[in-house]
Amino acid sequence: MKQIWHLAGIVLLTVSGFLPVSSAIGFDPDAVKLLVKSPKEWNAFRQQHSMQPVDLDKAKLEDADLEGANLSNSSLVRAELSGANLNNADLRGSNLQQAFIKKADLKGADLREAYLVKVNLKEAFMEKSMLQKANLQSANLRWTRFHRADLAGSNLQDAVLFETSFVDADLRGANLKGALYVGNANFSGAKISSNTITPSGEKATASWAAIRDAEYIKEADAAMPVYASLPVMVFASPSAGLKSASASSGQAVMGSKQQQALMVDDVETWNTMRAANPELKIELKEEKLENARLKGVNLQKASMPGADFEDANLDEAMMEGADLSKADFQKADMKKVKLQGANLSGANLDRSFMEGADLRNANLSGANLFGAMLKDANLSGANLSGASLFETDLEGANLSGANLKGANLVEPNLKNAIISPDTILPSGKNATQSWAVIKGATFVKP
Repeated sequence: MKQIWHLAGIVLLTVSGFLPVSSAIGFDPDAVKLLVKSPKEWNAFRQQHSMQPVDLDKAKLEDADLEGANLSNSSLVRAELSGANLNNADLRGSNLQQAFIKKADLKGADLREAYLVKVNLKEAFMEKSMLQKANLQSANLRWTRFHRADLAGSNLQDAVLFETSFVDADLRGANLKGALYVGNANFSGAKISSNTITPSGEKATASWAAIRDAEYIKEADAAMPVYASLPVMVFASPSAGLKSASASSGQAVMGSKQQQALMVDDVETWNTMRAANPELKIELKEEKLENARLKGVNLQKASMPGADFEDANLDEAMMEGADLSKADFQKADMKKVKLQGANLSGANLDRSFMEGADLRNANLSGANLFGAMLKDANLSGANLSGASLFETDLEGANLSGANLKGANLVEPNLKNAIISPDTILPSGKNATQSWAVIKGATFVKP
């Protein structure tokens, strides 16, 4: 059933009508307060309600002390748990899809058969955590530490394993098919079995384990494990702060604080609002959006000079033609972000993760790209004059027609990068085939 919601002249179209399939405790702000106040009292509350599933979707629990909390069989979709203390927490069978758990402490946490698809566990500490048969497909596990964790039979398909540490972890029967940056991960002392699936889709061999300093265990052939599937716990309610009304016409008016609040709270509703109000100007100068979860957000032609996106998730964001001059994107996740024609002059992209990004004709003059990951990015026609490209990973990137005049090109990875005769080198001269060959790049003539 479709419903139309109205906020300050902005038309918002949402879809509702889903009903809980099983008996569950609906979202209650007081329950969240109880959880934050005392995990012990929260656990007693769960016992009183016969351990019914609890709706904690989008709950704001960042930096909360939730040690030992019983969150099993609950819905924490897109919950904010960054920096939280989840030592020994019980999350068995819970739905944590797209939850933001960055830099959280999950030592000894029980996540067996949890649904963690597309979860962000960047820099999380998961020593001795239990993740048997957990579903971590497409999860962001950059710099995550799984020391001595049990991941037997877990699903790590398409997960990002950039500098992930599996030291002494149990990966017997785990599925790493399609996992990214496995070569950067640390498998020292990890248990790899003949039923472990490697990124190529083949079963692991003794040599595959030995190369990674892992322990190889020969097991009897086993069928592919059944991973945690999406739990049947569906809750629905209108987005917070929206007021039911009929659709109305009129000029769209929305203050910057309202824009920020709606965008951060619900990207899907934000994108629907933008589609319904194409004339709305997005002006968020120097806005603080660090750590925000903005995957797929529509910020096309937005004016956001000096905005702070440090550590934000901007994967697949649509930012074509946006003014992002002097914006801060330190360590931001920006996989497949669309920045065609955007103004990123003077922006700080230090250690940002921009694999597959579309930066055609973007202005990156004077930008800081120290240690940035731009593998397979499209930078054709981009202006990189005066940019800092120290240890920037440009493997497979398209630099045809790009302007690198005055750029600080120190120890970059240009393996298989595309260079054309109209690519301008730091010296100000046009690129040559010999220069490309020396750098390991591919020289392509028009």
